Amino acid sequence: MGEAAGGRTPKLPIEGRRNVLITSALPYVNNVPHLGNIIGCVLSADVFARYCRLRGYNTVYVCGTDEYGTATETKAMEEGCSPKEICDKYHAIHKQIYEWFDIGFDHFGRTSSPNQTVVCQAIFNKLLENKWLTENTMQQLYCDTCNRFLADRLVEGTCPTAGCDYGDARGDQCEKCGKLLNPTELIDPRCKVCRSSPRIRDTDHLFLELPLLKDKLEEYINKMSVAGSWSQNAIQATHAWLREGLKSRCITRDLKWGVPVPLEKFKDKVMFPSTLLGTEESWTLMKTISVTEYLNYEAGKFSKSKGVGVFGNDAKNTSIPVEVWRYYLLTNRPEVSDTLFTWTDLQAKQNSELLKNLGNFIHRVLSFVAKREGEGYGSIVPDAPDAESHALTKKFGDIVGDLVEQYLEAMEKVKLKQGLKIAMTISGEGNLYLQESQFWKLYKEDKTSCSIVMRTSVGLVHLLASLLEPFMPSFSVKVLQQLNLPCETLSFCEENGNVGRARRPWEIVPAGHKIGQPEPLFVEMKDEEVEKYRERFAGSQADRIVKAQAEAEAKKVVKQLQKATISDETTKKKKQTKSASAAKGKDAEPEISVARLDIRVGLITKAQKHPDADSLYVEEIDVGEACPRTVVSGLVKYIPLEEMQNRKVCVLCNLKPAAMRGIKSQAMVLAASNNDHTIVELVDPPESACVGERVRFPGFDGSPDDVLNPKKKVWETVQVDLRTTEDLVACYKDVPFTTSGGVCKVSSIRCGTIR
Repeated sequence: MGEAAGGRTPKLPIEGRRNVLITSALPYVNNVPHLGNIIGCVLSADVFARYCRLRGYNTVYVCGTDEYGTATETKAMEEGCSPKEICDKYHAIHKQIYEWFDIGFDHFGRTSSPNQTVVCQAIFNKLLENKWLTENTMQQLYCDTCNRFLADRLVEGTCPTAGCDYGDARGDQCEKCGKLLNPTELIDPRCKVCRSSPRIRDTDHLFLELPLLKDKLEEYINKMSVAGSWSQNAIQATHAWLREGLKSRCITRDLKWGVPVPLEKFKDKVMFPSTLLGTEESWTLMKTISVTEYLNYEAGKFSKSKGVGVFGNDAKNTSIPVEVWRYYLLTNRPEVSDTLFTWTDLQAKQNSELLKNLGNFIHRVLSFVAKREGEGYGSIVPDAPDAESHALTKKFGDIVGDLVEQYLEAMEKVKLKQGLKIAMTISGEGNLYLQESQFWKLYKEDKTSCSIVMRTSVGLVHLLASLLEPFMPSFSVKVLQQLNLPCETLSFCEENGNVGRARRPWEIVPAGHKIGQPEPLFVEMKDEEVEKYRERFAGSQADRIVKAQAEAEAKKVVKQLQKATISDETTKKKKQTKSASAAKGKDAEPEISVARLDIRVGLITKAQKHPDADSLYVEEIDVGEACPRTVVSGLVKYIPLEEMQNRKVCVLCNLKPAAMRGIKSQAMVLAASNNDHTIVELVDPPESACVGERVRFPGFDGSPDDVLNPKKKVWETVQVDLRTTEDLVACYKDVPFTTSGGVCKVSSIRCGTIR
C-alpha cells in the first residue's frame, strides 16, 4: 500500500523473536468512518498491536485506505470531482480521525499507491502463469443514459431472497438479509446515478477459478483455524461459504479507477486480485482472525451511505475524551453477536465503571500519598518491609496475579473484550483492598501496615496503566504523568520479570519515588449532556445539516428583526426635540462580553528576562502590526525561557498599556492556571493559525473596544468566564477560542482559569 513512510528502514522479522504482522479490514475511503467501522477494524487491531508491543513482540501494524472501485467513482460523480481528488480528501479525513482515536499504525498507506499496483500486477501475472485465471463472457447491466456498464454498487433493486423483499438492495449484497448477490439477480433493477432501468449486455472478463483452489483453501482453513484459535462465528461463516460451493470469481471490472489489467485485451478494465494461495509463493498468510458482528445505533443501524449514527469527526467534536470513546466501543465490541450503542449506556459506563471504579481507585491512592506529612506521605512512595507477611496484602497479590494470567491468556487469543473486563476487575479488587485495609485508620494506628498497603496500591496503579494501555493509551499517559514515571516503564515482557511482579505489586514502584500531581481522571456525564448528544446526533447527517441551516437562518432573521427594531426606535428618537435628546445622554454602553476583547494570534519573536525583576519576562510579539509589541509577563516561575522563544500565543491587545518595573507593557499574553495556581501554561493557537488574526468566539460577534476602559471593568467581568475544558480547549462560556487553523488549547490543565 505504499513505500515505507518517510524513507524509514522497514521493520523486518527477527530470528528467535516472536514476529507479529497485524492488519485489519481496509477502511473504504468514500466517506467518513462511523463508530461501527472504527470498532470493526482499525481500533480492534490497534488494541492487539499495542498489547503485542507491551509483550516485547516484534510487531508491525499495517493498514491503509481502500481507494479503488465503484463507490469512489460514484462519490466523485456526486461531488463533481475526480476519483483521485475524492481519495485525497477522504484519506486525509480518515488519517486525522484515526490519529485522534490514538490508532498507532506502523504504516498507514493507500491502495492507490504505485507500489500497490506493482504488487497487484505481479500477483495477477503469477495467477495467469499458474493457469488459475480463465476468460469468460458474462452478462452485465448497462445504462444507456449514462453510457456505461454498471458495477455492482451502481445498481439498486429489490432483493430476490424469499422473505426479504428489501427494496434498496445493492447489486453486490443485500444490506437487510446479508445475502451476496449479482446485479442481474435484482428484481426491478435501477441505475443508482440516473434512476433509469438498465439493460443486460455481454462483456468479457477474467475469472479466478476458486473451485480449483478448493483443496488448498480447505487445508489452509482446517490448519489455521485451530492454530490461530479462530472464533466460532468466524469458523461457521467460513464453512458456510465452503458448503455452498466455491464459484469462479470475476476479478476484473468495467471501471477506469483501479489497478490496470496488464493484458492488452483488457486494457480498459481494472482488476481485483483475490488470493495469494494461487501464486504458490511464500507469502505470510493469515494465522489468527478476530471478527465482529454489527454495532447498531440506538433504534437502528449505523450507516455510512445513509449518514446514520455517530461518525469519527462527530466523536472528535464532542467534549467526551478519546479514552472514554475507546473504552465504550471496546466494552461494547460485537464479538459474538450484534451490540447496541446507546447514549444512556455510554453514560452508565463512564460514570460507574470509569469514574467510580477505575478513576476512584487511582485518585484515592495517589491523593492520599500526595498529602503532606502527618496526613499522608508528602508525595513520596513509602517502603513496604515484609509485605509478603502482611496477610491481606499477600492474598491480594495472589488474586491480582491470577487475574493477570487470565488477562494474558485472553489477549493472546485476541479476546479483547474479555481482556478489558479482567483489567477492570483488577481495579475493582483494588477498591476492595483499600476498603478492607481501612488505610485511613492504619495511618494513625499501624503506620507500617499502612505503608505496605499504600506502596502496594501505587504499584497496582502502575499495573492498571500497563494493562489498560492497549485499550486507553491516553489514560495511561495521564496516569504515568501523575506517577511521575516514563512511558517506557509500561511493559509485560517475560524476560524483564514484569509478569511475575504482578503477584508482588508492592515491588512495581520503588520506595522513595516522588509521584506527580494527582488529578481526577474522569468526570461525571450528566443527564442533560446525554439528552443534548441524543438530540444532536438524531436522524441522518443530511437531516442534521438541514436542521443546522434552518437554525442559522432563524438566527439571521432574529438579528434582522432586532436591527429593524433598533432602527425604528432610532427613528422615533430623531423626532423628539433636541432638548429631550440631550437629556437622554449618550448611546447606551455596549453589552460586556468577549466580543469587546481584541485577542489575536501572536508570535513571540524575542523573549528575555526583565533586567530589574527576576519573576518577569520581556517579550517582543508580532501581532500583525507594522512593529512588534513589547509585553511584560510574570511567567518566569512557570515556563522556561527556551520554551518562550518563537512561539505562537494568544495576546490580549486592547488593554490600557501599563509600566511594569520601568518597561511599558503594550498587551497581555493569555495563560491558564490550575486551581491552586501552582501550574501555569500558555494558551496555544494551532500551528496553522495566522499571526495577527483575531481569535473568534462563534455567537459573540462585534468589533472590539479600541482600548478597554479600566473603570468599566470589561476585562475583569469577562475573565471569570474564561476557562479550559476537560478536553484542554480554551473557552469563553463553553465557546472555544477559534482561529482559521482550529481551536486554541493548553497542554494539560483541565477546568483551569485563563487570565
